[in-house]
Amino acid sequence: MGQCVTKCKNPTSSLGSKSGDKEGGSKSHHKKGGSGHKEEQNAPCSKGIGELSNGTKALEVTVETPVISAVMGEPHKDMGLDGDGLSMLRIEELFYCYKDEHEDAILEEGMEMFCIDLCVDPAEFRVLVLAWKFQAATMCKFTRKEFIDGCKAIKADSLEGICSRFPVMLLDAKGEENFKDLYRFTFQFGLDADEGQRSLQRDIAIALWHLVFTQNSPSILEHWLDFLSENPSSIRGISRDTWNMFLNFTQAIGPDLSNYSEEEAWPSLFDTFVEWELERRKKEEEQMAKEEEGRCSDSECSPTTDRLETEGSRGSQTWGGH
Repeated sequence: MGQCVTKCKNPTSSLGSKSGDKEGGSKSHHKKGGSGHKEEQNAPCSKGIGELSNGTKALEVTVETPVISAVMGEPHKDMGLDGDGLSMLRIEELFYCYKDEHEDAILEEGMEMFCIDLCVDPAEFRVLVLAWKFQAATMCKFTRKEFIDGCKAIKADSLEGICSRFPVMLLDAKGEENFKDLYRFTFQFGLDADEGQRSLQRDIAIALWHLVFTQNSPSILEHWLDFLSENPSSIRGISRDTWNMFLNFTQAIGPDLSNYSEEEAWPSLFDTFVEWELERRKKEEEQMAKEEEGRCSDSECSPTTDRLETEGSRGSQTWGGH
């Protein structure tokens, strides 16, 4: 993992960063060192990762390390392993490597550093799946409970452990019921809780639709997203009902849209989309027909016609000679 840190991309996504152009995300960790805050030196991060992105060298954690109770202000209840062989101490210390100075949670800059140390781009599907497994309520944030419960849920207590679980998590996300749960989670995850949002901004919804369908993209998806992009004035937000029903739409309606009926209880936005898409296809077919006619211009078709006429006349002469 230490070697992997230098190979990762800079975070650019709203999953790990709300801004997308932060200075590498190291600000929060340098800030801790610069202010005389010594907790970073006292709390060794997860074993075996070499060197973390904040410059802290990883040390081996032992049960004798007395840092958590001193830092957190309360005694550590379980210094050993749980039933799955996970070290609660290591999970808490891993959390502490990325937590905010003032809030008991991993916030935007800590999330950027966490993604770098996991060697994942915050824009990729694996980060969304991890947030789903951690049941994160807010984008760019893991509370202590979400992080600890999430690590226990995926059975990992280190960066290496989390990385090793990605293939299993991705496989889980392919299951029909699991994907449905992930899909519904994604809508809630994309809302701005601080603003009290009840619908997704159009651009965020488009990005999240691209992301959540990474492993199995329905054929109609790109046309649906084109429709949303080309009609910004009439589509300002995506409601929860529209988001949820789109998954049903992709499963129930065929690629040719022939079995779509406005009489059924689809959101009105779907009616508008189907009309738009059928009109688009009609224009596309007409354009293709014109291009086909253009290929058969007089200059291209005449030699063929002349050749057929010549061959026909030769045939007549031959038969006539007999």
